[in-house]
Formats: sequence, C-alpha cells, structure tokens
Amino acid sequence: MSESETTSADSTTIAYDVVIVGGGLSGLLTAVSLIENKSDASSIKLAIIEANAIKPSQQNEFDDRVLALSHGSVEYLKSLSVWQLMAGDATPIEQIHISDRGNYGKARIKAANHSVEALGYVIPLASIANGLLIHLEAIDAIDWLAPATIEAIDYQQEQVSIQLVDEATISTKLLVACDGGQSICRKAANISSIQTEYQQHAVIANVITEKPHQNQAFERFTEQGPIAMLPMSGNQCSLVWTLEPELAQSISKLDEQSFCLALEQAFGGWLGSIKQSSRRVVFPLALIAAESQTFHRMALVGNASHTIHPIAGQGFNLGLRDVKVLSRLITQALNNQEDIGAGQILNQYQESRQQDQSAIIRLTDSMVTLFSNDLPPLVAGRNVGLKVMNYLTPLQKAFVNKTMGY
Repeated sequence: MSESETTSADSTTIAYDVVIVGGGLSGLLTAVSLIENKSDASSIKLAIIEANAIKPSQQNEFDDRVLALSHGSVEYLKSLSVWQLMAGDATPIEQIHISDRGNYGKARIKAANHSVEALGYVIPLASIANGLLIHLEAIDAIDWLAPATIEAIDYQQEQVSIQLVDEATISTKLLVACDGGQSICRKAANISSIQTEYQQHAVIANVITEKPHQNQAFERFTEQGPIAMLPMSGNQCSLVWTLEPELAQSISKLDEQSFCLALEQAFGGWLGSIKQSSRRVVFPLALIAAESQTFHRMALVGNASHTIHPIAGQGFNLGLRDVKVLSRLITQALNNQEDIGAGQILNQYQESRQQDQSAIIRLTDSMVTLFSNDLPPLVAGRNVGLKVMNYLTPLQKAFVNKTMGY
C-alpha cells in the first residue's frame, strides 16, 4: 500500500486519508465499508490503531457474546460481500415471543407476517470479527498499528496529528473514533456525554434447553428484570438476564445446577428445563450518549457515540448504520475530490444520524423504564401495550420496521 511521508529533522510522519481508532467490530466494519464502497477512480489510505494485538490470519480472542443482527444489518453485510464469511454461524430469528411473567400481556412477532425469511440473525461476536478480518486480509489495503497506544492527539487545521507511544507520529485527514464507550478520542476532543446508570447488570451465558427453540427469540419481563433468550445452534440459547447489581453478582456465582434452576423458575416453562449453562459473565448497564457526533476532522462511530441498554438488541445495529452513512459520505467526497475531513462532510454525518440515534435511544430508555418496573400502573400499561401490539397490525409493523433497521 502506498503511503505519504513527511520528514523533519527528528521524526517521520506517515500520512493517511483515514485513521480508525479501535479494532473492534465498528472499526473493522468501517474499514471494510470504506474499501468496498470506493469507486475504481478513488483510492484511500487507511490505518487502524488498536490497543491490543490483533492481526489478520491469527486466531483472535474476542469475548463469547452473541449479537442479534437486524434484517437491515444483514442486508448491508451482504452488500459488502462479507456475510458469506460468517453466515454459517448465524441462526435466523423467525419469531419473537414477548411476555410479562405473571400477567396476561403477550405478543408474537412472526417473520412470515412481515414478508421476510427472518426478522434478524443471532451470531457470535467472534464470527463477525473474524469474517471481517479474513476479508481485510484478502484485500491487503490497510496498515495495522497494533498493539499501539495513543499518547496525544493534535487537531490541526488541515489534518489530525496522532502521537503513538514508542511509534512514529501519524497524520490523517479524518479521524474515525471507534474506540468504545470510554472513547479516548471523544475525551481528547472534550465532547461531553449524557450518562445514565441504570443500576442494572446483565448476566450473559449460553444455555442448553430441554425443548428446541424452533428459531424463536424470547423476551420475558419479570419482577427482577428482563430475560432475553436468543436462538443458537441446536437447543442452545444465548441468555441476557438483566438484574439489580447485587442480585446479578450473587446469581452469577451460583453453581451450574442452582443457576439453571433459578433461571428456569424466572423464565418459565417455554423451553422446558434448563439443562446446562456456560460460564457466566456480568456487565454493568448504562446509557452513554455523546452530545456531538463530530469534532474538527473527527467522527464518532458506534459505542464511542452511543452505548445503549441491550433490552431491544439494537446497539450494534445502530452503530452499523453510523458506519453505513459515514462511509457513503466519505466515498462521495473522494469521488468529488473533496476534503473528506471538511466540516461540511461531518455536519452531513451528524444531521443524517441524529434522528435515528435519538429514536433508538428513546425507545430503549423507555423500554427500560416500562419493563424493569413493578409499579402497578406501569405493569398494567405494558400488558395492555403487548396485547394491543399482538393484534393491531399497524402498530406491530411500525415496531418491527424500526427494530429491523428500516
């Protein structure tokens, strides 16, 4: 790959068009999107800075969480020619079963009623990441700066200068921050964020059930908090069990038999008994929303911009739509020989993403309030809502279209 270098008396600066900070899913997807979306007439010099060692063709250690990909997200991955690299590990969601434990409210959402084969797909995070890495290795079009630590970021008029610990200084026309909820890029730019601690932790595990899930996803609302069971291969489901912090810690430390019994009692008999459980991992849950998506020659993407509650399974899908819009704007600017880090481009990105981000943040935040609360008026309200959504097609269609990414 060609690189531009400027040399001073004491250092060498490597110049890029785009530097992506963060080699997780958002960063990898941004790189693939920029490369796949560019026209034959355009070229782009790319680098990824990642704190951990991560290289193509190596077995990388990603955590064992799974993601629920919306229908729209899968269609975008297909357009990038990467879906086939991960589809073998994906399980379709053909039906979503929503219920409120101990109450009458229930709703079923079926893919067939919405003219799609699947409402979405459940897939291990590692499968997505490794698929993207395999694709990037095959095209060999980026520089990997990993492991690398950023020492300083200097936002200059015509570029952003990035000083790495024990590495040469690099510069870029546009810095894309994909470095997560505690983004150092966001903090370096002094972009403030709205943060809500939900006082909830998520217990994550894979479980094996007595009855087959038949490609159903379950969202079960209980007095202690929501339980999501997402279909995986065989009779295996991915569990996301939202609880108060102390209860989450104590339940996660139960022996396997006691844990399975506690889950079975809370979830009910929809899938029969809980036969086995993997190791449990506990995550604190919070809403973090940046007050601006951009700064001078910088764009925030994914969790660096917005970290949301997993109650509706929309976090990664929302970040994917950030990537989709930003890569389209960058490609258009390159094709028009425009400055890809110009304020006009970044303003378009912010304006294009604001409505979608705000709507999903409001949706998930409202669902947390409504479904993680046992106050009688809220219990009655959510049960009426589930009943209405089950029978009122226009309401269900609007909800499904939003969660499918349209």
